Amino acid sequence: MDNIKQAPRKPRSYGQFCALARALDLVGERWTLLIVRELLPGPMRYTELKTSLAGIATNLLAERLRALESHGIIERRLEEAGVVYALTPWGAGLREPMEALGRWGAPLVMTGQDGDAFQPRWLALALPGLLRGITATPPVELGIETDGFLMVLRIDEHGPSAIIQPDPRPDTVFTAAPEVVIGLAAGGLTIDQALSLGAVRGDREILGKAFPPGRETTVTPSPMAGL
Repeated sequence: MDNIKQAPRKPRSYGQFCALARALDLVGERWTLLIVRELLPGPMRYTELKTSLAGIATNLLAERLRALESHGIIERRLEEAGVVYALTPWGAGLREPMEALGRWGAPLVMTGQDGDAFQPRWLALALPGLLRGITATPPVELGIETDGFLMVLRIDEHGPSAIIQPDPRPDTVFTAAPEVVIGLAAGGLTIDQALSLGAVRGDREILGKAFPPGRETTVTPSPMAGL
């Protein structure tokens, strides 16, 4: 029995001639899209992925990485720091549908963490998606601080982007819990409501330019958000 090799697991398939079904065949497994989320800002080492994805078993992470690589969604690169995993151009194309899914799910996080793990840099990935379509000329830069983590939300003629751990520190910084920042970005909170739950240091008008009142939002309240 010891000499019998275990056959590789056959990937599960919906067996449907449908682009959505075939996409889910590749990225619908548990943890897969969260691995992609971690790699959207840039390449990461295996140990960095394991640390960031607290709760995933080592063998499952390895299995998911092998599957993503075999499907051409990620690739391994040799850098000075060692072997890293990075999205391929095709894999990076998942940003837009993942941002849309994040907008759809925004109401589910407005009620707070409720003991769930949170890393502030996930907020830096969520904000551009929530503010998609917002532009500013001249550019607007707002520092956002949550859980002691600082990022800069920049909005220019091309739209929103987020810079992690900026240098130098921005002149205007909004400090609040992550659910307050999400609520403000998603249009679930007004600026006055957000300020009652947080604080701004610097020019308050910058807050209004980054999160313009009356903007059209695609976020729909979830019936589960109040549960």
